[in-house]
Amino acid sequence: MPARILSIDVGGTGLKAAVLNRDGDLISDHLRVLTPKPCPPELLVKTLKLLVAPFKAYDAVAVGFPGVVRDGRVITAPNLGTDAFAGFALAAKLSKALGGKPVRIANDADVQGFAVVKGAGLEMVATLGTGFGTSLFRDGELMPHLEIAHMLASKDKTFDQFIGEKERKKQGSKAWNKRVQKVLPFLYTLVHYDRLYISGGNAKHLTFKLPRNAKIVPNLSGIKGGAGLWRQTNWK
Repeated sequence: MPARILSIDVGGTGLKAAVLNRDGDLISDHLRVLTPKPCPPELLVKTLKLLVAPFKAYDAVAVGFPGVVRDGRVITAPNLGTDAFAGFALAAKLSKALGGKPVRIANDADVQGFAVVKGAGLEMVATLGTGFGTSLFRDGELMPHLEIAHMLASKDKTFDQFIGEKERKKQGSKAWNKRVQKVLPFLYTLVHYDRLYISGGNAKHLTFKLPRNAKIVPNLSGIKGGAGLWRQTNWK
């Protein structure tokens, strides 16, 4: 387990980073820049290198990425451009850019989950940001990633499109809240979670009363979860 972990949260709107200790506590300033538009893979790596340049002392890197990642390679990147990112060896490229530091990458909702789950029962994390993401943990162990975001939520919109940032701005927060309120029972029916944690930049816009087994958690969890990613002993 590295003593100092550079944790990066890649979002469709912003890129955030901080250095953590083994417990996931911030031991540096929390830095943020806007995500370039457009943001092809090589530009993402270059921008992240510039973002984290002030951090001199860290042993390993953890990255939460908004898409499906396997073995350090991007499979999908819906809000950044899957066509550009598919197959991109982000872990290897970022490691090289950061002087050979070891890099672990996972879906951003998975990384958030490491910071908030209690380790008992079936726990689900839902992120409300540029798009929509989920992760699932059983007794603290990360389950295989489910791309619920890209299943149809209505006749012509995926969940990502149905409750993503574009729709919130287009429909207004009142109508957007009604949509999110419809989605939460679907998540429960799908997996029958014991607890649901809601995070992401748009969680602050929720106005309806949440189910008793659901709670909003700080958006900074997307960074703090980087320590949990490095606690995984069987990570590839």
